[in-house]
Amino acid sequence: MSVTLYTSYAKGFLRSHELAALQPQVTAAHELLHSGNGLGNDFLGWVDLPVNYDKEEFARIEAAAARIRRDTDVFVVIGIGGSYLGARAVIEFLKSPNYNLLVKEAPQVVFAGNSISADAMNDVLALCEGKRVSVNVISKSGTTTEPAIAFRVFRDYLEKTVGKEEARRRIYVTTDRARGTLKELSDREGYETFVVPDDVGGRFSVLTAVGLLPVAVAGCDIAALMAGAAAAREAYTDPAIEVNDCYRYAAARHAMLRRGRAVELMVSYEPRYALMSEWWKQLYGESEGKDGKGLFPASVIFSTDLHSLGQFVQDGSNILFETVMQFDTPPSDLTIREEEENGDGLNFLAGKTMAEINRKAFEGTVLAHADGDTPSLVLQLPKMDEYNLGYLIYFFEKACAVSGYMLGVNPFDQPGVEAYKRNMFALLGKPGYESEREALEKRLGR
Repeated sequence: MSVTLYTSYAKGFLRSHELAALQPQVTAAHELLHSGNGLGNDFLGWVDLPVNYDKEEFARIEAAAARIRRDTDVFVVIGIGGSYLGARAVIEFLKSPNYNLLVKEAPQVVFAGNSISADAMNDVLALCEGKRVSVNVISKSGTTTEPAIAFRVFRDYLEKTVGKEEARRRIYVTTDRARGTLKELSDREGYETFVVPDDVGGRFSVLTAVGLLPVAVAGCDIAALMAGAAAAREAYTDPAIEVNDCYRYAAARHAMLRRGRAVELMVSYEPRYALMSEWWKQLYGESEGKDGKGLFPASVIFSTDLHSLGQFVQDGSNILFETVMQFDTPPSDLTIREEEENGDGLNFLAGKTMAEINRKAFEGTVLAHADGDTPSLVLQLPKMDEYNLGYLIYFFEKACAVSGYMLGVNPFDQPGVEAYKRNMFALLGKPGYESEREALEKRLGR
């Protein structure tokens, strides 16, 4: 298996019999998931997606990506939440957080429509000036406020700079298969379209066209990504937690929650993983955080954040546990050389690689945190490549679904996300929200 779970750094906090006691709940959750009898069973398309994906559309994605890589300097990806985080996380993990600065031949890949900041939008528009631009708008309905605003802006930009006909060729739409505002517009204008599957929710959609087109444009091997996910699907079919690290992770999280550790802190020692942590936070926060239940997902990059949050993790209130991502082989390495003067006192590191030093930072930290009453789960991945990332994505998705069912919630809906939207629409004066607006204005003291 590509993902290995170690619980040795949680000894004293997590006893083996606690996990064994959770086996019946894990088995019940597994059966709910695979029988399709659980809550949210209309959104289980991700379970078999790694083998049942649309091969014809996959070929179109690869062809479109190749065309974009030939004729585009800046590829603007418009989306929010699951229509944004997955693609960006995969690109930064496989390439670099500095991808757009390092890329020479492929297009820069930039993201818009994930906020309502005019400044952020103007920054992306400035990057596009004088460049060959293509746009991928990702939205199931086409009416989600943030991406809909961004698409208005960039559609107008393309039509003004290259003309309506050329704009049609440079706009790629990922939306519902058959209905919705964006689908209707695409059919009318002749944009090339890709599908957001009906049975795959946004936070589980990174291995659909939602994530695959931007990832392919960045030059990543999407076939290897799917192969890794397919291998994970095959690996995690046995519900027994002694052989299934995916389910053992779900059980360990529950054991920690029952001990009062209500915050799960995702830790990595590789900055490339930062956006994967953001994707993971949406996956677990949106899936579990309902009905007054769930762990709060947070994240850090060490050793960077040891110089800011390390004090709290080591010595603060005992509300959290860590899940630490470790990688056997980093994408690159660097050896420290010896200096004659040794003014910084670091000659004891001469001849050592930065990967080795980073590993010792992890080992020292995880032991110190255990001494400070903060337990750690450790997830080990062999390499930071497409195959292993696909495997890890599926690992987290399946563990999340099982964990949600163990909590007794629907892991596939997000009713709480709608509240802010209703208030925002009312305050902006959207037709049909007049009474709500008056009540909200009073609450704001206006």
